[in-house]
Amino acid sequence: MSRVERLTRMAILVALGVVSSYFSAIPLFGAKLFPAQHAINVVAGAMLGPVYGGVVGLGIAVIRILLGSGTPLAVPGTIFGVVLAGLLYQRTGSRLAAMAGEVIGTGLVGAVAAYPVAVLLLDNAKAAAGGIGFFIPSFAASSAAGALIGGQALVVLQRFRLMAAGRAAYRSGT
Repeated sequence: MSRVERLTRMAILVALGVVSSYFSAIPLFGAKLFPAQHAINVVAGAMLGPVYGGVVGLGIAVIRILLGSGTPLAVPGTIFGVVLAGLLYQRTGSRLAAMAGEVIGTGLVGAVAAYPVAVLLLDNAKAAAGGIGFFIPSFAASSAAGALIGGQALVVLQRFRLMAAGRAAYRSGT
């Protein structure tokens, strides 16, 4: 994949993430659950790999925060999922592995990482009272729903040859 093609794909995914945040975010306990972000994480991780996928996820999170459609919890709620999705897809070539990476990375690691952000930066009393596992159920549910959508999006992208299937994407450099 050329630099121009990679940057174009990254820009399209960031734009989709920012625009969709205005009609698909679900507010819950000071966070905004965003299954569309998790779908994009699966696609970005598989299509672009963990590093460039992570840049896409971070870009969406930061722009959402700046525009007011996201909270600072969007950063830990995104980064770990997209990076783990990209790593697992890169290692296995399996869309199911990418989906699992998103759910584990966001639903568990990101949820735990969001706790100090909520308590220290946002002064979220409910999170403080709920303990370090406070965000796990909501982050896991949101990321699982998004991962299912993202997994289906990968099937469509592969069918239309917009993305090489499985490990072939990493062997051929696409």
